[in-house]
Amino acid sequence: MNFILFDDTIIRQDLLPLTFTRPVAGVRVGILTIAEKWARHLGGAAAYLTQPYLQPKYNSGAGGQGLYINGAVIPDAELAAAVRELKPSEALRHNGLLIALHSNGHVFETPEELASHTSANEKAYGDCTVIRDVWDIFLQNGSQIRSDYTLVTAGRQSQPINDRYTMVYNEENIFVEEGVKIRAAILNAENGPIYLGKNSQVHEGAVIKGPFSLGEESNVNVGGKMRGDVSIGPFCKIGGEVAASVIFGYTNKGHEGYLGNSVLGEWINIGADTNTSNLKNNYAEVKVWNYAKGSFKNSGQQFCGLIMGDHSKCGINTMFNTGTVVGVSANIYGPGFPRQFIPSFSWGGAAGFVTFQLPKAMELAEKVMSRRNLHFGETEQSIFQYIFEQGEQYRIWDKKV
Repeated sequence: MNFILFDDTIIRQDLLPLTFTRPVAGVRVGILTIAEKWARHLGGAAAYLTQPYLQPKYNSGAGGQGLYINGAVIPDAELAAAVRELKPSEALRHNGLLIALHSNGHVFETPEELASHTSANEKAYGDCTVIRDVWDIFLQNGSQIRSDYTLVTAGRQSQPINDRYTMVYNEENIFVEEGVKIRAAILNAENGPIYLGKNSQVHEGAVIKGPFSLGEESNVNVGGKMRGDVSIGPFCKIGGEVAASVIFGYTNKGHEGYLGNSVLGEWINIGADTNTSNLKNNYAEVKVWNYAKGSFKNSGQQFCGLIMGDHSKCGINTMFNTGTVVGVSANIYGPGFPRQFIPSFSWGGAAGFVTFQLPKAMELAEKVMSRRNLHFGETEQSIFQYIFEQGEQYRIWDKKV
């Protein structure tokens, strides 16, 4: 039985800019992405039903018939069992939200077509975890590290920690994959598990508090301070102070500076001594730019830092205000606090912005990805083209008066 992870049309809009460049199920929360969680629970790789401009990149070839599963819903063993038990034409809903549908041979071409579909055979499901807004990613991250840790390490034996200069607390709650190198660090898993992915490195003087996850080939640099509820995806270099944040992968925040209650996508570079504010001086709830509303939305959260889309970068000593949202392929630099919503393909800072023109943006993306022996090909170029055109409405400095 094939399973297809579909983009909920409403939730996807609320998760922009992170979902500009990936399906909803490609969001990382905990050790794994949502898609990886479903694959482990259901025993196979998923196909995707996402936006047409993303579909060529995320078409796994698994076919369009089978179980359609909401990519914003995080599975557990009980939910996965309920999905597997669906009979042809049956659907599973939670408070009106479609969780899963057995298509009974029908193939849906777009998420919008699936959203308009109704089934006479619907079953109600109780509580489940849904990533509805960008801040849900860091809010759910600690609990998801705990559940993913159990899922990933079940029945397996951790590699030993042999470095005599490394201090370890609650070692039974630490899992070390093959090829990991740790030197003169402090690992404290008293408040939650610590997972260190294959061939990752924890350098001298680093302090890590669980829950914490470090992806394959990633590094916690010298003196890095990981304060808990932190997930780092694969192929990252992380330093400075990080708390309650998720970094999807292929991203460098290698230097000093604070990152808190934040979510960073892929192929991002954070300049040295960059800091994010995650708390307003008046302790008020943070408002965050929402693409669906076309305006700022009250997050209901007192703590919310930086949300940054793929391929964006900032210069040294950049200061991000509370609840700043940065789109795809933006470059921010200069003194002062830039605006709290920075559209995709923006270039500048507090003094003003110009447009990062598409050919130059593509050239930079190719240079960055080639350093990891990856190619920025025609598929990625067409995605950039679409995002660039969609973002024109927000780059107000380009509008003719």
